[in-house]
Amino acid sequence: MTGKVAVVTGAGSGIGRAVGIALGQAGYAVVLAGRRLELLHRAAAEAGAQALAVQADVTEPGQVQALFDKAVQAFGRVDVLFNNAGAALPPTPIEDLPFEAWQRLVNTNLTGVFLCTQVAMRVMKAQQPRGGRIINNGSIAAYTPRPHQGAYAATKHAVSGLTKTTALEGRQYDIACGQIDIGNVQTDLGIPMSAGALQADFTRRPEPTFDVKHVADAVLYMAGLPLDANVLNMTVMATAMPFVGRG
Repeated sequence: MTGKVAVVTGAGSGIGRAVGIALGQAGYAVVLAGRRLELLHRAAAEAGAQALAVQADVTEPGQVQALFDKAVQAFGRVDVLFNNAGAALPPTPIEDLPFEAWQRLVNTNLTGVFLCTQVAMRVMKAQQPRGGRIINNGSIAAYTPRPHQGAYAATKHAVSGLTKTTALEGRQYDIACGQIDIGNVQTDLGIPMSAGALQADFTRRPEPTFDVKHVADAVLYMAGLPLDANVLNMTVMATAMPFVGRG
């Protein structure tokens, strides 16, 4: 048992589910947050005895505050936050993207990370012993966008800026912050890539994917470091994914 407490957002499915279960099975007390309570309860059952499911929308400041209040009430502190909740849109040229879709993606992928980071930092500064670790789920799109994914790429680029700012401001409070950038993992969002994804030359080609277990293992490694060490950025991807060089 680690004796540490982790909060995972977007924990009902995909990467968040895999990471939440892995943390729980590694001995963390885990707070699994998301909008679909039934899915959270299923994940909590696999994560172990010290798993709490909390329904929360990360775009709502009051619900984010309530999430961390429940975590502290249940387990006394928060040592790790995995900012994972996110969304994507169907490929759409920039000039055709509705404002409402842009705003919805920004609210989920960026504002949600900001709100959770803000409350987590307050908790981590005040607790004894103080400090903790924040891990943001970025994306390969934080460095190299795809065509017709302007809103997604913009939000993930912004998350990279927030990661670095949090890492800088957290130093004086023993709060570490890093980012994991993931490519084509075998989840509901990544699996369609194996059937064909839009390339830089606007052709469509199949792309390899990899097992989400490797993402969970990577987050476990980042979470388990002592607070005087930090992985600022980590990229985990299928080896043959067309990302490096000219693809």
